[in-house]
Amino acid sequence: MLNTYFRVIVGFMVLLSVVLTVYVNPNWMWFTVFIGVNLIQSAFTKWCLLETILVKLGVKKDGGNCKTC
Repeated sequence: MLNTYFRVIVGFMVLLSVVLTVYVNPNWMWFTVFIGVNLIQSAFTKWCLLETILVKLGVKKDGGNCKTC
């Protein structure tokens, strides 16, 4: 379940930053760079701030008891 939330939130943030870059100000591209750097950093350190926040909000790390998920 955590993985699903993570992918949806990060995907939304990337799309939002692209839209803001095109329609508001090109400096919003730095937000996209920030997201990418954090994804790379989390691959090496095995720590992600978004994951920590989601767990504290009560999102379960496993898929729960759902056998079809």
